[in-house]
Amino acid sequence: MTDTSTSSMTDVVAADVRAVWHPYTQHAIMPTPLEVVRAEGAYLHTHDGRRIFDGISSWWVTTHGHCHPTIAAAIAQQAATLDQAIFTTFTHEPAARLADELLAVVPDGLSRVFFSDDGSTAVEAAVKMALQYHANRGFARRTIVALENAYHGDTFGAMSVSARSVFTDPFASYLFHVIRLPDPMDGDPVTAFDEAIANHRDDIAAIIIEPMVLGSGGMRMYDASIVHALRTRAAAQDIVFIADEVLTGFGRTGPMFACGHAGVSPDILCLSKGITGGFLPLGATVATDVIFRSFLSDDRRRTLFHGHSYTANPIACAAARASLRLMNAESQAQRDRIHAIHTARMATLACNRVVQRPRVLGTIAAFDLSLGDGYLSPVGPELAAFALAQDVLIRPLGNVVYVLPPYCSTADDLDHVYSVLDQFVSRF
Repeated sequence: MTDTSTSSMTDVVAADVRAVWHPYTQHAIMPTPLEVVRAEGAYLHTHDGRRIFDGISSWWVTTHGHCHPTIAAAIAQQAATLDQAIFTTFTHEPAARLADELLAVVPDGLSRVFFSDDGSTAVEAAVKMALQYHANRGFARRTIVALENAYHGDTFGAMSVSARSVFTDPFASYLFHVIRLPDPMDGDPVTAFDEAIANHRDDIAAIIIEPMVLGSGGMRMYDASIVHALRTRAAAQDIVFIADEVLTGFGRTGPMFACGHAGVSPDILCLSKGITGGFLPLGATVATDVIFRSFLSDDRRRTLFHGHSYTANPIACAAARASLRLMNAESQAQRDRIHAIHTARMATLACNRVVQRPRVLGTIAAFDLSLGDGYLSPVGPELAAFALAQDVLIRPLGNVVYVLPPYCSTADDLDHVYSVLDQFVSRF
């Protein structure tokens, strides 16, 4: 049992230990949390003076760097002008302009932006849109197709289309059935999709995938030809193709969106995480005009009855607009540099016998450790603690180790991360 004596803690940490329930945390064995007092660039600064490199972009949300002055200024200006307005009766400039600006950069054919709060809610909206799209046209298509080892969020619809795992086990009887295709890193989802279509042609409403990389499932990367093949088959059968780019959007895999690797456009695109540069929560579900028009009717029952109190919050939208302006040539050069460093350093790491399946896609680098298997492997927390002791924040997915840094990270920053990883794997 972790010692939770508050005698040597700061007031903030003591209050946390008394009152806070952290996500994805087993409090019976968790270490005492560190108090972060400020952040800048690729670094988190703690109360006791440590400067910790954020090797995972604080759960994949920080793109341009912490506390980027352009985004901070946009937030301050908006907060002094309009903080919140109900997004039914009213609209406002930050949301309307952001929708226009998103449509200018997302894959071709997408034309309507539905705002929500985060990645899970963006997926919830997408699944409901897909199912109701068919229902509004008088078709009883009810089945969703998804990939094994997928992760799409922690709300119930998002859990249902995610792989069954330790995350979902307590809720298994409450989740709706999906047709599961093989993980494309290990199997053939295209042939399996063909078989699903042949057997369930009139019942499949949608297919949802994380294009190019299954994130929480283990940073499992796969070829663009699979994305293209799945998209082509879905289009031929009027199956709604949902691309969950909550992780991969806004340059994480190199291009602006991972669908770009395959040259495809989805029917529905789910966005969050990096949309505000890591400053504020915001989700967006972007749909085609065909999807949107299926909801237009004099019959109010065909309405999309979905929404959130903070839908299109003006301050979050202002942050997103500022972040989007920073997705420029300089940002692309930063991402290219990170990719090159990942590629070189992963080649070196791969020489160690415990490093398996090294892989790189854009700003994401990952490998498996042969020291245990699965999300609950103890090697993950062991490596996380080893790295944190050397002022590097990484959070392995069990025995899957990944580096996913802010775009402002320098070569020296990444050299330090890889030095720590070299030290760890060299112990075995």
